[in-house]
Amino acid sequence: MSTDINTTDDIFFIGIAGTGMSALAQYLRGLGKKVSGSDRYFLPGSENDIRNKLEAEGILCYPQNGEGISAATQLVVVSAAVEDTVPEVQKARQLGIPIIKRSELLALIADTKKTIAIGGTSGKSTTSAMLFDILQYAGMEPGIISGAGLVSLIKKGKIGNAATGKGEWLVIEADESDGSIVQYKPETGVLLNIDKDHKEVDVLMDIFDVFKKNTRGAFIVNRSHPLAAKLSGNISTDFSADPEIPAGYTARNFQQNGLTIQFTINDEPFELQTVGRHNMENALAAVTTAALLGVPLKTASAALKNYEGIYRRHQVLGNKNGVWVIDDYAHNPAKCAASIAACQYIAPKVVAWFQPHGYGPTRFLRHDFVQEIGNVLRPEDEIWMSEIFYAGGTAEKTISANDLIRDLRAEGANAFFAEDRNDLPESLRTHLTGDSVLLLMGARDPSLEEFAQKVWKEL
Repeated sequence: MSTDINTTDDIFFIGIAGTGMSALAQYLRGLGKKVSGSDRYFLPGSENDIRNKLEAEGILCYPQNGEGISAATQLVVVSAAVEDTVPEVQKARQLGIPIIKRSELLALIADTKKTIAIGGTSGKSTTSAMLFDILQYAGMEPGIISGAGLVSLIKKGKIGNAATGKGEWLVIEADESDGSIVQYKPETGVLLNIDKDHKEVDVLMDIFDVFKKNTRGAFIVNRSHPLAAKLSGNISTDFSADPEIPAGYTARNFQQNGLTIQFTINDEPFELQTVGRHNMENALAAVTTAALLGVPLKTASAALKNYEGIYRRHQVLGNKNGVWVIDDYAHNPAKCAASIAACQYIAPKVVAWFQPHGYGPTRFLRHDFVQEIGNVLRPEDEIWMSEIFYAGGTAEKTISANDLIRDLRAEGANAFFAEDRNDLPESLRTHLTGDSVLLLMGARDPSLEEFAQKVWKEL
């Protein structure tokens, strides 16, 4: 039985605290629908910031025990982490309520709007946020469903990863890690890059090729990324950060001064309060997309001058005794290398810490992590790692983060292992000189923000 999201008015989310789930819940609530949900983190008598912000939007939240589902519930949405044994899944089946996955719901929502889907293995959240800001500044009142909170929305007391919008355009992230990107049929598709992450490159190429074929209008490609460029179909709608590669929109003259980057796009000057060449590419993708929607480059430049960033993407916690502390979501080899490289403009020494997540992904990407991180480190830079974050399940624990550290040492890198991350502040204290950066990297672990604050306080 197919679901018509326009006529479905009572929706329940199992696992609503997850980034992808909470974004969809808020978006539908913004349409005036009755939205409720549960999560295993919603424990009686305990504070939960996500629950508080959802309830402030009028979204009822329950413990994950089945009490929130009733015969009036028209649709149940489950996250990828929810198993069939969860009481609410059982109750929904008993009541004959349709159950769909998060990605299926996003595809249904995308079909109701003129959708711009941002794809690629890196930069999706940032590019989505930048594009949203540009379209908002241009008066187009877009919607957004993102994988990370926009600081501009967080400042309003929201989770920050969704806005319903009154205009005709909706900006979404199209996720390749679970293959769900092939479900979307956007009006406009954007391909940022293709790097080994979760899947082998040949598998990713096939997935992104389907994404291209499913796009109904313009398909915009980063031609300065060799693998992405293979899926280019129209140079005039593409972008490139390499002036030697022909494209309709080209970024040149990159400069980074501390925490600010400057560059030009087709001779129009841009300045953003962020770091790294990768963010020039993200901005270029957003500006190109907006231009094809009719937004002048000068308007896009004015919009991005006020760009405030997104949650845990090179989030600056502050400077203490000459040491900048920066928290970042980087978690695959290319992202970690780009994050370190961006910080090298800030200070003559970067001390980077990384917590890998998942034994399978770490084993799969071991060589790539060692190669990418090893290549980007300067002689004075350091890489630290703590033990792999384990989220449960039946993973084979036959690899340690220390294996990567040993590999890096063998390549001549200044590499150190702090098995228990709580020992990190004391362990690296003597390694942090004045005028340096402490970069904290990791993903999937919900306690990473709290850990970053702990490091900042104890530094």
